[in-house]
Amino acid sequence: MAVALWAVLADHIDGIVANRAPNRDPDAAKMGKSLDGFGDIIYGAVLPTAIVIQLSHASILSLATATALLVAGAIRLSYFANFGRSSDGRFLGVPLSYDVPLLALLFLLQPFIGAELFEWFVNVCFLLLAAAHVASIRVPSPSPAMYAAISIFVVVSSAALVMGRLSSHV
Repeated sequence: MAVALWAVLADHIDGIVANRAPNRDPDAAKMGKSLDGFGDIIYGAVLPTAIVIQLSHASILSLATATALLVAGAIRLSYFANFGRSSDGRFLGVPLSYDVPLLALLFLLQPFIGAELFEWFVNVCFLLLAAAHVASIRVPSPSPAMYAAISIFVVVSSAALVMGRLSSHV
């Protein structure tokens, strides 16, 4: 989970770097756009799906959650690949880049939720998030301040997850 957060950060930074690259070949830009969508489905849907299934010991609920998350992720990315942002720069549906940070936050809150409710709570949150991926929700594009907040969240929560894991083995 701690490492997956860095994929979120890399995904946000790669677009900034690519847009600022001088004399960027248009074919490289097309390829980069396709690779970005592929990376999004891997870290934004496949990885959280695998974690939810493992966490829930492949329960029926986790398999339903996984299916919903993968289908919603594929639909969301297909829509975005064809239509992009709206004319006002907003996304339609919650981007997949919200999945890993939400999962990290849930893991950080796990001691306060309690072991008996945690699996159920994670599944319900991700079922709701799968619905939000394909809902007619208009989400603003990240601002520079939001990129800074994402970066801080990634570093702090990644460190907290690693430290928590290390301390549980001592």
